[in-house]
Amino acid sequence: MQSNERQPFVYANMRLAFILLITCFAAWGVAANMTDPLVKVFSKIFTMSNFQSALVQFAYYGAYFCLALPAAFINVRYSYKTGVLTGLGLAFLGALAFYPASISMTYGFFLAALFIMAAGMSILETSANPFVMAMGPRENATRRLNLAQAFNPVGTNIGVFLAGALILPNLNTASAEERAAMTQDALNAVRAAELQAVMTPYVGMALVLLVIWLLIAFIKVPRTENAGTSAEQETHDGFTHTLKRLMKLPQYRWGVVAQFFNVAAQTCVWTFTIQYVQEAIGGSEASAADYLQYSLIVFLISRFVMTWLISIFRPTVLLSLLGFAGVALSLYAAQAADMSGVWAIVALSACLSLMFPTIYGIALNGLGKDTKFGSAGLVMAILGGAIMPMVQGAAIDAYGATVSYVVPAACFLIVAAYGVFGVRHIKD
Repeated sequence: MQSNERQPFVYANMRLAFILLITCFAAWGVAANMTDPLVKVFSKIFTMSNFQSALVQFAYYGAYFCLALPAAFINVRYSYKTGVLTGLGLAFLGALAFYPASISMTYGFFLAALFIMAAGMSILETSANPFVMAMGPRENATRRLNLAQAFNPVGTNIGVFLAGALILPNLNTASAEERAAMTQDALNAVRAAELQAVMTPYVGMALVLLVIWLLIAFIKVPRTENAGTSAEQETHDGFTHTLKRLMKLPQYRWGVVAQFFNVAAQTCVWTFTIQYVQEAIGGSEASAADYLQYSLIVFLISRFVMTWLISIFRPTVLLSLLGFAGVALSLYAAQAADMSGVWAIVALSACLSLMFPTIYGIALNGLGKDTKFGSAGLVMAILGGAIMPMVQGAAIDAYGATVSYVVPAACFLIVAAYGVFGVRHIKD
């Protein structure tokens, strides 16, 4: 531990790049968590079931799965910086596409815009995470990634705030029955106003992404410290051989599984917080969204606390403890259906705060030239955020929002199991 403290946290010639890259971590936090309330928003605007509206998350996280591997090829062929710029550019186009989507007033167009934006975020995240790990000594790479990821919840809080301030209050109060009784012209007028509210923050985010792209494009990144060096390209022996090596490593193989269920738990918890709160204590969508904001404030504070704790305790020990705590809180919320259950849902964010960067850092530790493809596999595991919300959405339609929290409980259990595996078999 003492030897790690004497080493630089970030290489001196990478500090500016590190600071600018932190804005990317915040950016995909804004995108992801501004999207979470859209499940509830679209279910109301287009009068759909929770299962149908959960296609929002399927489009978003499905894009992560589809684009992570192409991102790895970009990083191997060129550099992490090229991957970051490609991701930012594609995300800009997707966010901008919300404008024509709002004019068309079709659910499919919005899903397409989300897919394009998330495709860019997938490339961005596949590039940025290992880029951060390569910006300093290997010995403190996991801690450095935890610090960079600590700024992700800054973005998540902004995203939820924008949704709560610009989208949810502008939803028409008409119920599904009242909408069904409207004339088509009246219904179209209501939908147009609501979709205008959906479009505004996304177009604003597109402009912010463009500014970040320009700032990163004009900085110089020394290739000697960039893991995308020509030397690495010369020794890389292809995707098939890399995949075989990766699949032989239990640390990596089970890390991908754990990441799948970690992202699944996170997406399920935050996506259906509004529904849970409304079922447990009542209130409007806007008032219920306050508790989602509280959750993300807890997440933000906990990220910095966990970055400090991880310098004292083994990451795998913390991962297992928080995984089991997540199971207990989810099961409690599933049977409570009152204010205490709501606060249990809020507390789940403290458990989630450590998980993504820690699983990522543990699974990639020591992969060397295979890190870029290894990173792609871990980002592809974000597919859990596409699949499990639909499972929970179906559970809500059948049993209610309260009982549905057994779904994230099962996800947390698998993450806890990876932590126990790490305690026994991984030297971190």
